[in-house]
Amino acid sequence: MSGEHTLGRWLLDRAARSPERIAIDDRGLRLDYATLGGRAQALGDALTAAGYGPGDRIATICSSTADHVVAFFGCALAGVAFVPLSWRLTAEELAELVARTAPALVLSDDARDALAAEAVAGAAERGCAVRLLPAGSAGIEAHVPERPGAAVPREVRDEDPLLIVYTSGSEASPKGAILSHESCFWNNLALAQALPLRQDDVVLAMLPQFHVAAWNVQPLLAWWVGATVVLESSFQPSRILRLIAERGVTCTMGVPTQYRMLSDEPGWDEADLSSLRLCQVGGATAPLDLLEAWASRGAPLTAGYGLTEAGPNVLCLPAGEQPERLGCVGRPYPGVTVRIVDPASGLELDGPGVGELEVQGPSVFSGYLGDPPASAAARDGGWLRTGDLAERGADGAFRIVDRLKDIFISGGENVAPAEVEAVLERHPLVAAAAVVGVPDPVWGERGVAYVEARAGAALGADELAAHAAAHLAGFKVPVRFHLVPELPRTGSHKVHREVLRAQALRESAEVRDERR
Repeated sequence: MSGEHTLGRWLLDRAARSPERIAIDDRGLRLDYATLGGRAQALGDALTAAGYGPGDRIATICSSTADHVVAFFGCALAGVAFVPLSWRLTAEELAELVARTAPALVLSDDARDALAAEAVAGAAERGCAVRLLPAGSAGIEAHVPERPGAAVPREVRDEDPLLIVYTSGSEASPKGAILSHESCFWNNLALAQALPLRQDDVVLAMLPQFHVAAWNVQPLLAWWVGATVVLESSFQPSRILRLIAERGVTCTMGVPTQYRMLSDEPGWDEADLSSLRLCQVGGATAPLDLLEAWASRGAPLTAGYGLTEAGPNVLCLPAGEQPERLGCVGRPYPGVTVRIVDPASGLELDGPGVGELEVQGPSVFSGYLGDPPASAAARDGGWLRTGDLAERGADGAFRIVDRLKDIFISGGENVAPAEVEAVLERHPLVAAAAVVGVPDPVWGERGVAYVEARAGAALGADELAAHAAAHLAGFKVPVRFHLVPELPRTGSHKVHREVLRAQALRESAEVRDERR
C-alpha cells in the first residue's frame, strides 16, 4: 500500500497498537480491533488476488453492520471504491443507481436480500449485468469470485476513490459524489482538531451507512483513535435512549428529526443521558426549542453544516459557544476555507453579508461519477458551490439562510422558506413545517405551507395563518396551509421539497379550475 493518506492503514495500525480494544458493538456482537483488522486485511488480500483494485467499484445494499464495516475497510485496502446505496429506495430506483455505478460486484445482507436481488435484476435489464453476493464471513469474505478481464495491479494512492456517496436527490436525480482517500483523511483530521474523540469514547452511530456522515462524522475517526462504535441498523427512539445508558455512549451524531423523536419519546425525562459529552447535529438547522430541550438534560447539541460534496464537514459551532444569531452553524473547520459570493454578480463579498456559500480545501470531492457536466457546474474556479445562501455575521460566524433554488419572489421581495418554517415551528403545536413557492398571477409567487402537528394536537389552518401573520411581513405569510400526517423526506431525513412543490402546483391548478 502506498500513499500517506490511504484509509485502510488506519485500521491496521490501530489493530497492531490496540488489538484487544473493542472496535464495534453490533447489537451485542463485539469485535475487537485485532478481529476487525484481520477480517478486513483478509478480504483486501482476497480482492487483490482475484484481480480487483483501483478503478473498480463495489456497491452495497446493506444495513449498518460489522460485516458492512469489514467490506468498507477491505475495499479501502484493495483500492476498490466503496459505494453504499440506500436501502430506503425502491428496487426500481436502486436498479438505476446500480446501472449508473457499473460496479464489479454488489453486496447485500439478509435484511436486504430480496430488495438487492430485484435491483440487480433491474440493472441487468438496463444493460448492466453484475453479480450479487452476501456480505460477511459466509459470503464475500469466504470466497471472492475472479474479476473478469485482465487488470494491471498497482498500489493504492491517496487520490484514488474511497467512497462514492449518492446525494439524496431532493432536487434532481441522485449524483454519486466521489470522495478520495485523501479527502476522507483531511476531513477526519479537521474533525479531530475541532471536535476530538478519545480512545475511551463510545460512539453511537445512528445514521444509516449510505449517508456520508455515517462514516466521516465520528465513526472513521473513532476507529482511527481506538474508540468503540455502537452500530444501529434502525432508528428506534426507545431503544436508542436505553443504549445510551447501557453502553455508556459518550458521542453521537444525528439530524434534527432524530433528536426531536428522542426528546418526544415518553421515556425522555427519565432517560439517563449522563454519559453523553458530544452530540453533533447536522443536515438541517435545529430549532431553538430542540436545542433547549437537549441543553436542559445536560447534553447540549453541537451544531454544524456540511454537504456530501465537501466530505461533509464545513462549519461547526461547539456547544459551549454562544452564537450571535439564532440558527448560527459556526465557523469553518481547520483546513477548510469558505467565502460568500453575490449570486447576481458572482463577486466575492467581504465582511458581514449574505451570498452563496462556497468551499475550498483538501476534503472537497473529486467530482460526480460519470457526470462531467454536473461536476463542472458544481465548481466556481477552484471553489465548490454549495447552492446554499448563507449569512456571515460581524463575528465571522455563519447562518444558513436557505437553498438558493428554494428562494421565491413575492411582490418583488425575496422569501426564504427556511425563515417562514422557523416561525411556524415556534408554534407550540407544530412538530415540523415546510414551505414551497408556487406561481401567483398577482404576486408572481406565493408560499404554500405543509405542517406536521405534534401528536394529539388540534391545530387548524386559521390558527397557523394568524401565528404567521403575527411574526412575518405580509408577503412572507403563506397563502395556504395544509396539515399533513408526515412531511415527505429523503434518505438523509431532509424534507423532499420536489414532492411538496409538485403537490402544491397540482393544488394551485385545481384552485384555478374551480374559480373558472
